[in-house]
Amino acid sequence: MKRLSVVVLLAMTSVAAQAAPFDINGAWFRSLPGKLPAGGYFTAQNNSRRDVAITGARSEACGLLMIHQSSNKGGMSSMAMLERVNVPAGGQVTFAPGGTHLMCEGAKMKIGAKVPVLLTLSNGTAVAVAFEVKGATGK
Repeated sequence: MKRLSVVVLLAMTSVAAQAAPFDINGAWFRSLPGKLPAGGYFTAQNNSRRDVAITGARSEACGLLMIHQSSNKGGMSSMAMLERVNVPAGGQVTFAPGGTHLMCEGAKMKIGAKVPVLLTLSNGTAVAVAFEVKGATGK
């Protein structure tokens, strides 16, 4: 019986030490004053052997939460909505200010709080993430 307990413990330890198939790190929202939208930023790490795409996001802290891409061409800034962001097998993608990001319209969040976000993936799974809410300067 004692030997079985050790085997079970070792098996649980090795599972816990393995990376999740899809990880989200450094998740935060930039909360702006008034009715301005909040931007969501993070790094997505795909630890699987297959490409996976982020296909959507939901949060009760946002009236509408979309994936956007900012760009600057010829001194003109613009934003486009994206249907998906591919994260290659074994690779990562960073959502950052001035690039790919989440756009939270109708934000209901307070600086210093953490708000839940559910990211949907192309493989049929979803990842729940707590986003830290920071001010306009990112602090």
